[in-house]
Amino acid sequence: MSALCLNLSSPDQCGNCIAGGLLSSIVCAKFLTLEGRVYCTYIVASRSHTLYIGMTGDLLKRVFEHKQRTHEGFSAKYNCNRLVWFERFTGPQGAIAREKQLKGWIRAKKIALIEKSNPAWNDLSEGWYGVDPTVGKPS
Repeated sequence: MSALCLNLSSPDQCGNCIAGGLLSSIVCAKFLTLEGRVYCTYIVASRSHTLYIGMTGDLLKRVFEHKQRTHEGFSAKYNCNRLVWFERFTGPQGAIAREKQLKGWIRAKKIALIEKSNPAWNDLSEGWYGVDPTVGKPS
């Protein structure tokens, strides 16, 4: 199984990844804090670029939940299941503040943020899971 290093570089370039670039939970070693926890503000989008902004203490799990439509609500209704941007924080306060900031931005500014690091709007979580969470078949 392969995955994008969550340090947003390939594992061989990052220099902070272990076990051939991946831990068993598919998390770059640099992605973890000393307490083993990192918080993220993230944006998931639909194919038509409908945006959902959230924060989490477990990005892998939360993105999987978006893909599975585990929770009813906006992201499930509009099929926002493609991780297009995220930022990590060492504590929840920073992630919450950033989430609130982004939610206050106009759409054009949010799109510019995404396109600065991900101009093709690729799903950054592609390859994180052994199966495609949206259909339950091997990816």
